Amino acid sequence: MMTLRMEGYSMDDHDLLDLRARAATGDKDAVDQLVELAGERGDMDELRRLADGGSRDAVDQLVELAGERGDMDELRRLADGGNRDAADVLTELAEGQDDDSE
Repeated sequence: MMTLRMEGYSMDDHDLLDLRARAATGDKDAVDQLVELAGERGDMDELRRLADGGSRDAVDQLVELAGERGDMDELRRLADGGNRDAADVLTELAEGQDDDSE
């Protein structure tokens, strides 16, 4: 059984499944907790799932993580979907690469 830690408490697989079930029924607090956990773990798949479900916070986390990792493919995917922040980060990273090659 996997145990996750978040702000002073542990969460096992059962708790995580419960949180996902609550999020699926529209519980905003559960969604927020999942976004926070996924961001802390760097779990892009979980963040994508939450973003696809409409969580703006998950999208913001995806952009942040992808930017930190230099994940151009993820940033392109988000930018192609209309995310302006992803497009901006993508441009900044591309410009940084151009500067490094000079």
